[in-house]
Amino acid sequence: WLRTQKKLAFLDISNASISDTIPDWFWEISSNLSLLNVSFNQLQGQLQNLFDVAPFADVDFSSNLLEGPIPLPTVEIELLDLSQNQFSGPIPLNISKSMPNLIFLSLSDNKLTGNIPASIGEMMSLQVIDLSYNFLMGSIPASIGNCSFLKALDLSNNNLPGMIPVPLGQLNQLQSLHLSNNKLIGKLPSSFQNLSSLETLDLGNNELSGDIPPWIGDGDNFSKLRILRLRSNAISGEIPSNLSNLSSLQVLDLALNNLTGSIPVTFGDFKAMCREQYINQYLHYGKYRGLYYAESLVVNIKGGPQKYTKTLSLVTSIDLSSNNLQGEFPDEITKLVGLVALNLSQNRIIGKIPKSISSLRQLSSLDLSSNRLSGAIPSSMSSLSFLSVLNLSKNNFSGRIPYTGQMTTFEVSSFAGNPGLCGAPLVLKCPGDDLDKGGTIIDDSSDGFIDEWFYLSVGVGFAAGILVPMFILAIKKSWRDAYFSFVEKFVNSSVRMKKKRIAT
Repeated sequence: WLRTQKKLAFLDISNASISDTIPDWFWEISSNLSLLNVSFNQLQGQLQNLFDVAPFADVDFSSNLLEGPIPLPTVEIELLDLSQNQFSGPIPLNISKSMPNLIFLSLSDNKLTGNIPASIGEMMSLQVIDLSYNFLMGSIPASIGNCSFLKALDLSNNNLPGMIPVPLGQLNQLQSLHLSNNKLIGKLPSSFQNLSSLETLDLGNNELSGDIPPWIGDGDNFSKLRILRLRSNAISGEIPSNLSNLSSLQVLDLALNNLTGSIPVTFGDFKAMCREQYINQYLHYGKYRGLYYAESLVVNIKGGPQKYTKTLSLVTSIDLSSNNLQGEFPDEITKLVGLVALNLSQNRIIGKIPKSISSLRQLSSLDLSSNRLSGAIPSSMSSLSFLSVLNLSKNNFSGRIPYTGQMTTFEVSSFAGNPGLCGAPLVLKCPGDDLDKGGTIIDDSSDGFIDEWFYLSVGVGFAAGILVPMFILAIKKSWRDAYFSFVEKFVNSSVRMKKKRIAT
């Protein structure tokens, strides 16, 4: 039937469990298609190097098993999504000539190699460029800074070396920038302070160096910034105290760097973390005719990396682990009542955990391991009902572990490496503990009180059982006569039964 529909204008057979190659006759009917969506199937083989569709069409072949070189249309189109396939080879150098007015381009999650062509900067209508999860090499083209309508730029998870191009700071409509997991070097370009629409800045897992520039904490320029991820670089210096001016910030990841100094006391002023997040907002950018760039982020939470997409707006986390931070645990952090994850591990933080940590009611992951914290573990932590991951190991905590409430869900590994700790779940008992055979703690004063009440109640019960009937019988003559008559008959009957047994 489909083969005969040569005037078909819209074709959407996405998610239809089709597993086959695309037949040659299909391209005979495709020239009138303004919408071609065959995504989320299991289509195999190669596409024609030049394929026919209607001018300014939307073409979506994403999430299949297609391979070979990147195909190009014979006419201008506005949307091309070839993501999550097995396409290989370089991005065509003439991509801008074939699709000069393209608005949406996604080639992510393929096997593409070579350089990103500089001509991509000539496609000035682009709102989304997603080339992530490939094997692309060479420096990032500075010409991308000419794409002034760009909302989302994702070049993450490639092999891109060199410095971040200064002209990227011209993209004042850019909302999401992902350059993580590459080989980028140098400092953050000062031109980035012009990215006033930015909501996500992910530069993690590179080789960036220098200090965190103070302009990042400009609350006016970056009032919309939700996510700041500079994890796993070579960034040094102190954490700027004005980061707390980022009123929309929900995820701060500065882990695995060379940061020094103390945690700023201003960290208690992150407005978006000072309130509990109940309303989920699906973060997506560059939406055009039903397609968009879906924001996602890998957050190290709950003991390992977790990828969040549709629920990302509900995540609030601070990760400062694996640095050279020192000073005391800042009490001000306990003001962040919306915080879901806090990781300060592998630093040189001293002091005590404040009792007010129980204010972090949404906390599900807390890692303070490998520091120099001391004192008792606050009993108030037992009330953190959402806490599912806890690591307090390798510190100098002392005293009895408050093993009640939520704290009873954690094993020995959560407290190991603190010689001064005692009590469950550790094998080491606390001084003065008196255990019975079953291993339970006995309170002598409590048991004495119970024994006294036990014997008193038995005595009262015995007296009541004897005296109450006697009192009644003494008052009521007819009841007394009936009672003794019953007893006499019962005794006589018992004697007769005994005699019969003897006779037999």
